[in-house]
Amino acid sequence: MKVAFVNQPWGTVEPPVQAGSIPIIIYQTARRLARSCEVTVYARGKFRKQEKPHEGVTYRYIPLIFDKFLLKLLSKFPRLFGLKSAPGTSDFHYPGYTLQIAIELRKQKYDIVHLHNFSQFVPLIRAINPKIKIALHMHCEWLTQLDAALVEKRLRHVDLIVGCSEYITNKVRQKFPQFAHRCHTVFNGIDVNAFINETHSHQTDRDRANQLLFVGRISPEKGLHVLIDAFREVVRHYPNTELKIVGPEEGVPFNFIVGISDDPKVLELATFYRGNYFSQLKERISPEIANKISFVGAVPHSQLVEYYRNADVLINPSLSEAFGMTLAEAMAMKIPVIGARVGGMVDVVEDGKTGFLFESADHRALAEAIARLLADETLRERMGKAGRQRVLELFDWERVVENLLCQYKKIGEANEQVISDESGASVLSVPPQLHP
Repeated sequence: MKVAFVNQPWGTVEPPVQAGSIPIIIYQTARRLARSCEVTVYARGKFRKQEKPHEGVTYRYIPLIFDKFLLKLLSKFPRLFGLKSAPGTSDFHYPGYTLQIAIELRKQKYDIVHLHNFSQFVPLIRAINPKIKIALHMHCEWLTQLDAALVEKRLRHVDLIVGCSEYITNKVRQKFPQFAHRCHTVFNGIDVNAFINETHSHQTDRDRANQLLFVGRISPEKGLHVLIDAFREVVRHYPNTELKIVGPEEGVPFNFIVGISDDPKVLELATFYRGNYFSQLKERISPEIANKISFVGAVPHSQLVEYYRNADVLINPSLSEAFGMTLAEAMAMKIPVIGARVGGMVDVVEDGKTGFLFESADHRALAEAIARLLADETLRERMGKAGRQRVLELFDWERVVENLLCQYKKIGEANEQVISDESGASVLSVPPQLHP
């Protein structure tokens, strides 16, 4: 089976990948899938096409010269061409990138192309590759937030719709029931051999400060303002507590999440786009907690292990989250977690067993959950062990790729049934459910 992964037209996929959630997912999936399939990864390049083999996977880099020129030209009329909408809305987002890849797919005769988030890639790829199987993997809610008629036309040409959580998958099923049979959940994965912490215990160091950890980009939808407000409450009762914030200052554009959401709490985040979010966070930090909060900045993915190892609790206060990768990584490290009761985080955290869920945007509820864990070391250890077990059962990369390969085989088996007519000629019959 020949499989091609197509990254979004931004970010880098330079193996071994150390940054970016989707590039990491592509890298980790591709290297394991390469054991049984011929795998190629397409990603953005610089000035000319390049190719690089790594761990049995071929990485092909596609230049964006035409797209950059086109976007610069069309930026004079952004509303006319949909450039101020979410990236999945306009067909003018990176058509050159799509066309180059579509031609490559036809030349190389791939069986499956696996796209991530960008549904507007589908029509052109299908037009040039009428027989290829298309998998569209969603790590966000765009399919259910964009114009339904537009999305429906694209989904007619998709053979497999993958959600990274049951939350994402179910939203697509409900919005487009005619495609429900094509929708399947494939969780994001964790390298359980890298994210391991057999020695996690801080019982002997009684003078050590309690360590709270956040890992993720500094952007309004991640809810760091909620965490800082909750931390202020926690310190009043547990003064020997510190908060480390690990991640880049990398605000997501307004029209990617907040501007297209139908969640009132997410819509309220618009106020943070009136200025620099990072600056607003610092203004929110009162003098009595200023020396207890550390902004670490961006850290290579492989180095996150040390931050998890030193943490007592991992917190994800996001108001919009398709999965919650950092929750799963911390659970793999036997760290109890706290997440907002939104999106895919309810699929990751087993409330009361591997950690706690709290009502999003409620800093007092978050503070209570933190205090409950800080007060009970036995509870933290029990939840940590349960979290590791849950990761092994659901989020181990080996299980994830096995699930994905199973989905590939199903759409392959449903491809074309060969029926011989009376004269011995072959007639190709496509099952009705695969017709547009």
